[in-house]
Amino acid sequence: MKFWPDDPAADIEAVFADIAATRMAGLPICNPALQVEAVGFRLAGHGHWTGALVTPWAINLLCLPGHADWPAVAAGSHYDWAFPSGVYEFIVADEARLGRYHLCSLFSPAGEFASHEQARLTALAAITALFNDPLAAPPDPPVDAPPPSRRAFLGLRG
Repeated sequence: MKFWPDDPAADIEAVFADIAATRMAGLPICNPALQVEAVGFRLAGHGHWTGALVTPWAINLLCLPGHADWPAVAAGSHYDWAFPSGVYEFIVADEARLGRYHLCSLFSPAGEFASHEQARLTALAAITALFNDPLAAPPDPPVDAPPPSRRAFLGLRG
């Protein structure tokens, strides 16, 4: 089994750029405004790499092994990963140059994006949300801060 002690983003981009230029080239589900980019990869609490992958045909969350303790499940199976924002179902995939990885589709196909930057920012927002606890209480205001005025609370000046 292949695992990634360091950020796999460059390797992911190289593999999927090759796929875009070969297997996916010219297919009508591809959005010509998009390119291959790995976005926001980081080690999750379970010690495995998680990030988003933008391609001309989809935007997916990906998990790749960061160490040898990786779920032994067959390609095509489903696996649930827990993150601060909740538990999400991923599909187990296998690509010769990457080995076994898990993906969760966010947009497929990705035809609604007018630009690569729009797709990239959407992927980044998804990763940010994935790692945020939606039930966490907002931080308390500083003890010495005066309470906001009613006008400020309503968004008015003064």
